[in-house]
Amino acid sequence: MSLSSLFSEKTFGELPGWDEDDHCVAYAAFRRSAFHVLTKPYRTGSLGVGFDAFAEAYREARAVPAPNRSEARSFFERHFVPAHVAAETGGAGLVTGFYEPEAEASPVRTDRFTVPLLSRPADLVDVDDASRPSGMDPYLAFARQASDGLAEYFDRAAIERGALDGQGLEIAWLADKVDAFFIHVQGAARLKLTDGRLCRVTYAAKSGQRFTGPGKILSEIGEIPLAKVTMQSIRAWFKAHPDRVDEILWQNRSYIFFREAPVDDAGLGPIAAAKVPLTPGRSLAVDRLLHTFGTPFYIDAPTLAAFGDGPFRRLMIAQDTGSAITGPARGDLFAGSGDAAGEIAGVVRNAADFYALIPRQLVSGALP
Repeated sequence: MSLSSLFSEKTFGELPGWDEDDHCVAYAAFRRSAFHVLTKPYRTGSLGVGFDAFAEAYREARAVPAPNRSEARSFFERHFVPAHVAAETGGAGLVTGFYEPEAEASPVRTDRFTVPLLSRPADLVDVDDASRPSGMDPYLAFARQASDGLAEYFDRAAIERGALDGQGLEIAWLADKVDAFFIHVQGAARLKLTDGRLCRVTYAAKSGQRFTGPGKILSEIGEIPLAKVTMQSIRAWFKAHPDRVDEILWQNRSYIFFREAPVDDAGLGPIAAAKVPLTPGRSLAVDRLLHTFGTPFYIDAPTLAAFGDGPFRRLMIAQDTGSAITGPARGDLFAGSGDAAGEIAGVVRNAADFYALIPRQLVSGALP
């Protein structure tokens, strides 16, 4: 597989702020992927950054646990060549933010805690082009195993009306439907249970329908100007219109199912699509059909200051994906866990230049 023409070779000196970045945290994130791939390799994305080409860098990362700042920078400069990633539109790319919410929850339903987070149902099955029935939406990667074959799975409105009641799928119960929805959007959460335990829920599967964000809906019906759509403005609108929550949320037919997971390191996020814990400020969600997990990306977003250190110019590692993350120059920045991280993630929507760090052996003569 050849490298995509969307890549154009650069030098590290051409990356704005490269010399000022602290590459140690990104190295630690990269190293987590280096150990994971010993058990299961990552799939090569369609832009041609082959997984096998990372072998030498992964080998060194596993052998060197904690380089200093200059050594970490040297590691990336020796093993990789930066390449600008062109956006399909021809303009700049786009970054948004995501985080791991924290919420109070109950292990049992009570008068206060009435909104469940559900585990994967037994009749939910994965489908692909080979198994998808004729006439079923080709977008659907999940379906319901019915007595007469596969059918589209229940959507959000049907599930919240009780389509899965009585199956014992409830992991925990929340007090607020909007909190539960944003946990669905983020795909994970830390739950502070009323019995004193701390647990984590992470993505297990979904009903399969397309995601429709409430911000888009509220903008289209004239409730919030598009330029002012943030997680915070959406929450404020729901608080002011509690009688319309279902009307808006049920237009997003996609529904997320979870599994329980331990909180092994409070400083790291949940284990995500690349099967390693996310690193706050250094893990990036990308389009996994195009890109290869484990790829380092240098992100230059000069108008983004929400992370608190001036213009956002950081080395990130591709370690997650999301249904809304589509395109070659599109990314979601992991901000961390809890309310403070949510305040950061909720306002991130900035133009950015993406520079993929491509293994040197792939680049020789291959890039413009």
